[in-house]
Amino acid sequence: MNNRYDVIVIGGGPAGMMAAARAAARGVQVLLLDKNEALGRKMLITGGGRCNLTNDAGIHEMIANIPGNGKFVYGALHRFSGQDLRSFLHQLGIPTKVEERGRVFPASDRASDVVQALGKHLQQMAVTVRYQTRVDALLVQDNRCLGVRAGDKKCLAGAVVVATGGMSYPRTGSTGEGYKMAKEVGHSITRLFPSAVAVTCNDPWIINREVQGVSLPGVTVSVYNQRGKVIAAEAGDVIFTHWGLSGPGVLRVGRTVALERQKVPAAALKGAIDLLPGQPREDLEHDLAKKVQAGDRRSVKNLLADLLPERMTRVLVTLAGIRPEAPAVQLNKKALQDLAALMKGLPVQITGTRPIEEATVTGGGINSKEVDPRTMGSKIVKGLFFAGEVLDVDAHTGGFNMQVAFSTGFLAGESAAAFVKGDS
Repeated sequence: MNNRYDVIVIGGGPAGMMAAARAAARGVQVLLLDKNEALGRKMLITGGGRCNLTNDAGIHEMIANIPGNGKFVYGALHRFSGQDLRSFLHQLGIPTKVEERGRVFPASDRASDVVQALGKHLQQMAVTVRYQTRVDALLVQDNRCLGVRAGDKKCLAGAVVVATGGMSYPRTGSTGEGYKMAKEVGHSITRLFPSAVAVTCNDPWIINREVQGVSLPGVTVSVYNQRGKVIAAEAGDVIFTHWGLSGPGVLRVGRTVALERQKVPAAALKGAIDLLPGQPREDLEHDLAKKVQAGDRRSVKNLLADLLPERMTRVLVTLAGIRPEAPAVQLNKKALQDLAALMKGLPVQITGTRPIEEATVTGGGINSKEVDPRTMGSKIVKGLFFAGEVLDVDAHTGGFNMQVAFSTGFLAGESAAAFVKGDS
């Protein structure tokens, strides 16, 4: 068994596979180590199993959707953009399509097609892949990375790329080994937190499961701090659970909630959901009044059934102090104003977020100040490179995190190969 390679890549996710592929394309001998029995475990569950590969946004919009150190990856995104990724995948036989909000998916809607194509490409590029291999440490001497140690075995290399992922979805292999390895050789790890994560609430109508499973498309979720200032507001679908709120619209504000709770652990945050963001409150009041004035004999909950799911209307009218079965014609101006106010700002009491293990993305990681953004190379250890979620970079949902993984992987692989060949 060969235990000496030009470049070793640790981690078989999108960043690791891209790093290995790019390094091999530069003509060096590459070993890819993954502790799972197959590559791309986390990729297979992204986008509901459809794999939201990237986003059709331009580079500046892309960075605007990377709240966690977006400027740090400007060079990587410029070197390997979303369009470059789509062209690369097309060459591998994976055509892509653009959906709502610029989200890009494989045309087949199957994440497995992408993973299989990347795996086949690695084979064609003569990348050696070893599965079920857990790397325990980096081998460093005189501030130079010489390889890795896996159990009682050592494997030497001219350069190493760490692409081990974060702490989210540990069942897919993301359990934080990369942080430990980097810290042992002198890198600092910024505080980890759940990013792109669902939020928890303690409203009785939520925790009593009155609306569990109800989905509200295209609403707006706002979060307020203890001083009543809006600290996050995002549009998107919301799904009610027995512990709080989930769905794309909520995941985008979850990052802010997590950070606010880190600053003030006992902070009581308030949230509000605009159930009808496309309709001004005054117009909504007017429309409801017209229905009542027209002698609509339906019950109050049925009057709202044209606008919202039935279980949601029951909650609204109850919060407004109105009996759900009361005749709509009995509603006075104050009652209509209260209903409209609730529909434009349904209050929720936010207690925190789901744990980091359930977050879509890990926030925090290897301090970006200690990594050269031009190469993804360590500023502390020569021959050591980083890519993907292990870095202190996190983005909103919508394909942005996946693009960061591919872009940083591409740049890290290219830079590692150049380092080995003496081109850097």
